[in-house]
Amino acid sequence: MIVRFVAITLLAWMLGFAWFAIFLPQPLDGRQTDAIVVLTGGAGRIDRGIALLQDGSAKRMLISGVDRSVRPVELAVQYKTPESLFSCCITLGREAIDTRSNGLETARWLERRDYKTVRLITTDWHMRRAALELRQSMPDGKVTIVYDAVPSRPSLTILAREYNKYLLRRIAALIGI
Repeated sequence: MIVRFVAITLLAWMLGFAWFAIFLPQPLDGRQTDAIVVLTGGAGRIDRGIALLQDGSAKRMLISGVDRSVRPVELAVQYKTPESLFSCCITLGREAIDTRSNGLETARWLERRDYKTVRLITTDWHMRRAALELRQSMPDGKVTIVYDAVPSRPSLTILAREYNKYLLRRIAALIGI
């Protein structure tokens, strides 16, 4: 009986992992949203957000998880962006230290501005868990979250680690943690 349970659990994990790894979220087209939220931590995320903001795909952008020592002028120089864009349209979120707190920081930022649509930008393998954390932080469903994944080439180890984190957060959400 125990062997059967372990075998079924392992098979379910493997099938879920195959789905997770094969069907990674993709980049989105240039559709309009009220806001853009970029989660720090991976290459190409901030570049993508700035490009979309400059193209007029959103009114404002939050970069969640920025180190407290980083100044807007430093980011403007690093990303070859006019400092005026940071002054008018980009908020540096400094509260988040992990994916869960990214969700909380983003939810508070969106709520204060009464936005209805947000484009979430993070790496493809990180998108599902990041979106889950954001949805958990905004349970009322007032904001539509649009996924805009930055493509990457994750290793099997990264995918397995992220899949396990995603499963654990799903289970925690189901039991109310």
